[in-house]
Amino acid sequence: MILSCGEALIDMLPRTTTLGEPAFSPYAGGAVFNTAIALGRLGAPSAFFSGISNDMLGQILTETLEASKVDTSLTARFDRPTTVAFVKLVEGQATYAFYDENTAGGLLAQSDLPALPASVDTLFFGGISLVNDPAASTYEALQSREASSRVTMIDPNIRPGFIAGKEAQYRARIERMIARADIVKLSDEDLHWLMGQGDVSALARQILEKGPKIVFITEGADGARAITATQNRFVAAQKVTVADTVGAGDTFNAGALCALFEAGALTKAALGSISDATLDAALALGTRAAAITVSRAGANPPWRQEL
Repeated sequence: MILSCGEALIDMLPRTTTLGEPAFSPYAGGAVFNTAIALGRLGAPSAFFSGISNDMLGQILTETLEASKVDTSLTARFDRPTTVAFVKLVEGQATYAFYDENTAGGLLAQSDLPALPASVDTLFFGGISLVNDPAASTYEALQSREASSRVTMIDPNIRPGFIAGKEAQYRARIERMIARADIVKLSDEDLHWLMGQGDVSALARQILEKGPKIVFITEGADGARAITATQNRFVAAQKVTVADTVGAGDTFNAGALCALFEAGALTKAALGSISDATLDAALALGTRAAAITVSRAGANPPWRQEL
């Protein structure tokens, strides 16, 4: 089972009422939450861990997870409020305003960490849950606790505006988590934020030198790349009409993990000697699933039958 560990929040997406007035509509979201949803819809065994509120918005989150076949039994429940993010879309590109003070997810502590059943063999981390303490340190502690015995993957999904004033602490945490991870996924923009300017493949190999076995790099409308110590595989993106890019990278993560799961490759040994065909399958499912997500409004990953 793949356990996605990170933020669950409500995205308030811009809409227009029947009277033509601007409005915001609530949608369940969060980068790691979206990956869990996409995994469940693609048919992989998916579970989710986060701090989730008992309020009405928290109920929306839980119901959305369960409707997409995601196991919620490991979530920590609190009477604190749910994180809310207001989204602004400009030519399909999303920017966010987060409201995360004293929330169920933001105050997650190490004492809230669950004992994981043997069925959990892979953990996924990322998103804004790795920015602010105590939650960020809690997720890092979980990865540190489990990384020696289970496969871990990280996609930092870097939001420069959200980490303003905390760059040094955040960068140090991401560096430590990358070094422990078996799989790292970065957008080309994330890669340059972490490593500076330069050739994407060369920079990705510098990431590999830190410890991971595979680095996935998404390159927007061009496609995605998988790089190991000896391999550099690329799959072009499918051409679609883009509604918005909300959830695109999250869906790619799920597609790649799902393909690795189906190939029996989510073990440390298998990842260390992975075939070109398995990497190509991961890239292909990731890009195909993401193409459907960007073709419709909001983070709405596809079900397997839609592929």
